[in-house]
Amino acid sequence: MSTVTDSLLSIVVPLYNEEDNVVLLTQKINESLEGYNYQIVYVDDFSTDKTRIKVKEMDDKRVHLIELKKNYGQSLALAAGIDYAEGEYIITMDGDLQNDPSDIPGMLEYAIGEEYDLVTGIRQKRKDSLVKKFPSKIANFLVRRVTKLDIKDNGCALKVFTKDIAKSLNLYGEMHRFITLLAHLEGAQIKQVPVKHHARHAGVSKYGLERVFKVVADMMLLLFIRKYFQRPIHLFGIFGVLLVILGILINVYLLIVKLGFGQDIGTRPLLIFGMMFIVGGIQLFTIGIVMELLIRTYYESQQKRPYRIKKISIGDGKAA
Repeated sequence: MSTVTDSLLSIVVPLYNEEDNVVLLTQKINESLEGYNYQIVYVDDFSTDKTRIKVKEMDDKRVHLIELKKNYGQSLALAAGIDYAEGEYIITMDGDLQNDPSDIPGMLEYAIGEEYDLVTGIRQKRKDSLVKKFPSKIANFLVRRVTKLDIKDNGCALKVFTKDIAKSLNLYGEMHRFITLLAHLEGAQIKQVPVKHHARHAGVSKYGLERVFKVVADMMLLLFIRKYFQRPIHLFGIFGVLLVILGILINVYLLIVKLGFGQDIGTRPLLIFGMMFIVGGIQLFTIGIVMELLIRTYYESQQKRPYRIKKISIGDGKAA
């Protein structure tokens, strides 16, 4: 079998109660990546079944098992695997056999041959229930409308990253469902390709309708990160100034009513609203200043810059 690279590949798979899937998944990965140099990084997110035992019983030298001390959720399990991964290309996928490892070589061709930073799958003929499809459609719609990033399937776990982009992702909470958007924010060049999708082999899905609310909440956070993370004063400051102006206009109107027409304004609710707008506006503006200082402290303390350099060329374009 011909391979498109001799570089080390890291296949990162978070696991939670996948005792009936992990052995077959390992076999399928080994069959699909025959001839490649790779490691399989399983991250057990504190499973309550025999997942860890099944992994160890295989005694496969290419399999690395990370055991977490408690259940952190898929995002942090994925982050742990990516941090540990040693490969030049990092592949992520689910552990329930719905992703097909045979799609990986074709995705690698795009990542290596056309120098994409991220190749992400678009699941064809999804074998999921409506309970999983509905939140996914909401997430895809929100990402397209809010960010103008035309990603057709943000929920597909099968992805091929360059090492640089994968390790720059700051996954937390439940941000794994927006991992493609996070890569885009890091400046990744992204390619979407159709991939196969299978019904769950064994076990039960860990997702329910509550994902809809989590999707909306996470989307609002990402919107803030995308537009205002580096300059929060632009968000809080503008709203603060608008509220102060509105409060002042209300109070000027009441002053005219009091002095010009002799009306009593002491018991009017509008006076209370006017004062609330002024106080609230000052508070929002103050929050913006504080967050601006926190962001600067964040970058300075971690010696990070608010941009990433993909390549530096000197003279004839060859690396110095």
